[in-house]
Order: sequence, then C-alpha cells, then structure tokens
Amino acid sequence: MKKSTRETGTQYEERAAQYLEQQGYRILEKNFCCRSGEIDLVAVDGEYLCFVEVKFRENSDCGGPFLAVDNKKQRRICQTALFYLMRRGLPEETPCRFDVVGITPDDTALIKDAFPYHT
Repeated sequence: MKKSTRETGTQYEERAAQYLEQQGYRILEKNFCCRSGEIDLVAVDGEYLCFVEVKFRENSDCGGPFLAVDNKKQRRICQTALFYLMRRGLPEETPCRFDVVGITPDDTALIKDAFPYHT
C-alpha cells in the first residue's frame, strides 16, 4: 500500500530532525501550522531561532530539493515565522534564520541561512 504524502513528509521531517540534532540543533517544534502556512521544524542553533523547511526529492531531474523552495514558498515561511514569534510572545528582534534540509535517497544536506526574510 502506498504511503500518503503526509506520511512520507512526516518520515522525512523525522529524518531531518535527527540530522539537525546531530548537528547540535535543539528541536522545539514540528509542523507548526497556522492560516498563513506551515513550518516543518522550529529549532535552536546557538543564538538563532531557526525555521527549517524540509524537502525530499527522489532524484535531481528537476534541480533537486533545494530548488523547490522558491520565492513564493519563502514568503509563506516568513509570514508563518512572524506569526510563530507573535504566538509565542517572542520579540520581532529575536535572532532568526531560515534553513533548508534537502533529502535525496543518497544524501541529507543542510543550507543554513538559506534565504533572507521576505515581506
């Protein structure tokens, strides 16, 4: 029986969370959702609150997982991150970063500070 997209996403988000913990991150939350969007993982890395997008691609035919985080997706993540700060009572000045974990069958890779804050 084929897995649902949500089940597959959860599997790779778990893999990404384990990978980030091995890199020294502390995972605060998984799948934060609100009306403006979803953030796969919220974590702390040093002084930064990190909003992490996880992308899996079976192959690199369409450019691989990192290219899937386009400007539209980045804006949605930024809006959701701003809501996260507000909901948690954190100041807008909280040092934040947007990271992306790309997963393929052969590799897991991390881009720290993958994109700037978009309004």
